[in-house]
Amino acid sequence: MNTRVKICGLSQPEHLVAAIAGGASYVGFVFFEKSPRNVSIAMARALAIDVPMGIAKVALVVNASDAELDAISADVPLDMIQLHGQETPERVREVRQRYGLPVMKAVGVAGPGDLAQLAAYEAVADQILVDAKAPKGAALPGGNGLAFDWRLIAGRKWTKPWMLAGGLTPQNVAEAVRLTGARQVDVSSGVESAPGIKDTDLIAAFIAAAKGN
Repeated sequence: MNTRVKICGLSQPEHLVAAIAGGASYVGFVFFEKSPRNVSIAMARALAIDVPMGIAKVALVVNASDAELDAISADVPLDMIQLHGQETPERVREVRQRYGLPVMKAVGVAGPGDLAQLAAYEAVADQILVDAKAPKGAALPGGNGLAFDWRLIAGRKWTKPWMLAGGLTPQNVAEAVRLTGARQVDVSSGVESAPGIKDTDLIAAFIAAAKGN
């Protein structure tokens, strides 16, 4: 399978190296203080400058202001911005225009009623990240290790590139790809030994499983 993999929530050089060595197509840095994967702008810059050309460097933000995005984009060499909060389609359009970078919008799915949002965001975003909807009252909008019923999007006709996320692990990613037809997958907590602590072996195993190696 020629599945493209995003390893998100990277904060340590050795885990970034593992993602690159394994064949990840995207590496993600989280700028959200409540997350155990949160990195400072200086930390993200130090990591991002070592990423080879051809691997997309993604900044994950949650309801970020222009001032926050200005500071991140000024210092971190980015290829994409991932909006993972309650950003409206209008806000997605604003961010794309202001920063001139591709924008990926995360959409949480728990049931059939959540699918209508996909079309609204497909109209304005460059990519869609289909994630498991966070439980009510959850501190984090993603990275909770939860999956949704993948059959909800099986056979859907997409108008933009999309990425599957939510509860993926080295053990289930191949089945998730088979059921949904996903060409891209995203993982964060599924390759961790503890919240925010990535595991190099799990990173390698996940990428290999996603690619069918």
